[in-house]
Amino acid sequence: MDRNQTTGRTSEETDALIALLDVGDGMPGAAELRARSYDLLDLAPGTAVVDVGCGSGRAVAEMAARGARAVGVDPDERMIAVAAGRRPDGEFRVADAYALPFADGTLRGYRAEKVFHILDDPARAIGEARRVLAPGGRLVLVGQDWDTFVIDSGDAALTRRIVHARADLVTAPRVVRRSPGLLLDAGFTDVTAEARTVVFTDATMLPLLADLAGKACAAGAISDAQAEGWLAEQRERGRRGRLFLAFPLFVTAATRP
Repeated sequence: MDRNQTTGRTSEETDALIALLDVGDGMPGAAELRARSYDLLDLAPGTAVVDVGCGSGRAVAEMAARGARAVGVDPDERMIAVAAGRRPDGEFRVADAYALPFADGTLRGYRAEKVFHILDDPARAIGEARRVLAPGGRLVLVGQDWDTFVIDSGDAALTRRIVHARADLVTAPRVVRRSPGLLLDAGFTDVTAEARTVVFTDATMLPLLADLAGKACAAGAISDAQAEGWLAEQRERGRRGRLFLAFPLFVTAATRP
């Protein structure tokens, strides 16, 4: 089974990720969050902007609809092929966050959503963002802190263990809380951060809860029996409309001096 040398994913795994991203794009508040990121970029007709880790290209299409000259980049060839197929009028290139295919100072906007938590060197990616941005250019990062899932459960200690064990499997699980400092270290100015919290009280996000428990179990943080019991409780909560899952998504913005 062929794997992408950069991402380590097979085509089947990429397709599964695209399906997950599609679900995320349709979550309550997701469209508003994307719109907020475009506002923070100060998009204007003709603005040259890159969407790093563009996924299936939705943000590229939405920014182009605002008149921007948007380019989507992703290291996964399969992802880029899907994006180009879905958005035939868009521009998409295979590239990663550490080596963007743009000359120094040629962009006015840089956007990355749910990307920096998978990077092993976020500071290097921010340095690359500074390289391609022109003075006065805007950068916007959207992402979550993997330690901040808020889940109601009869066993709070087990829930904490599950959440933290899942977070520890992510390359940079807490990068959003570090991002303002990283941007300041790189010389960016006008650094701001804000949060938008999403709350679910039905069974919609049971697959996410199953993923949390499954990954924690696979990591050896909890037993099979604990995972099964915890998930059974969450399914029952979902059935009765008593489930509570919340997590904030953070938007960090800055200006390239």
